[in-house]
Amino acid sequence: MRSILFAILLTLSIYGHSQSVVIPLWQDDIPNAVSVAKEETSYGDDYRRVRNIVTPTIEVYLPTKAQRTGTAVLIIPGGGYYCLVYDKEGTDVAKWLNGYGITGVVLKHRLPDEDSNEVPHLSPLMDAKRAITLIRENSEEWGLDQDKIGVMGFSAGGHLASLVGTRYTDASSHPDFMTLVYPVISMLNSDFVEPGTRERLLGDAASESLYREYSSELNVSEETPPTFIAHCADDRIVAVQNSIEMYCALERQHIPAEMHLYPKGGHGFGLAVGNGEVENWKELFIRWVKSL
Repeated sequence: MRSILFAILLTLSIYGHSQSVVIPLWQDDIPNAVSVAKEETSYGDDYRRVRNIVTPTIEVYLPTKAQRTGTAVLIIPGGGYYCLVYDKEGTDVAKWLNGYGITGVVLKHRLPDEDSNEVPHLSPLMDAKRAITLIRENSEEWGLDQDKIGVMGFSAGGHLASLVGTRYTDASSHPDFMTLVYPVISMLNSDFVEPGTRERLLGDAASESLYREYSSELNVSEETPPTFIAHCADDRIVAVQNSIEMYCALERQHIPAEMHLYPKGGHGFGLAVGNGEVENWKELFIRWVKSL
């Protein structure tokens, strides 16, 4: 079955731009899963929300062969660990990256719903790490360099991306670079924690040790990859202090990091088309990733 999917994917990459194929993360039993709930999709003003995810997947967008740079980015949409903003912070981003020869891979991970997981907070990170491994395993078929596989996350997706970058377990699931866009970072610091995101991920009575384990600013190490950060000072949902603390933690460990803070732009801007100065985060990211 996988060989059929890969053949379809490669055909699409030759004959069509920004077409995709969806691949399940887990080929056999899905670890930590108990739910048989039905996936839900709803729509906001300008985005699609997905909930109750029981079959986690990656959706792979390959540039044409002539365009490919060998770089891939696993894209993790936000949604406060309640849903995934799948188009605005996922597939739209993958299509944009394709224009620069970068393979975009959108993660549809399980959410920490008690009805869907044995241990709710374990599934998102489990799925994200598996996605990195799967991209790396198929790097030859997809025309990728194994050392040019990064992760990009938005809001709560930024938190999950930061966990992938700071919770080192093995080389196969570790990203080569990390991009955090208006990310949730801390689960511990009461001055700027986003309480809804924390409660949905870890519950309302977690131990301090668990809060520390999921606070990425406390877990930066020499294994953490180079990082790009973008955030707005007027973000009223995820405080900009999350990004500042993360940047300071990276600097303390001498991890190459680039951060761009904008006075205006709010939260959830995604590609920020027509959103003033903050729209240039995309150009700055492309320049940065080419420099790595």
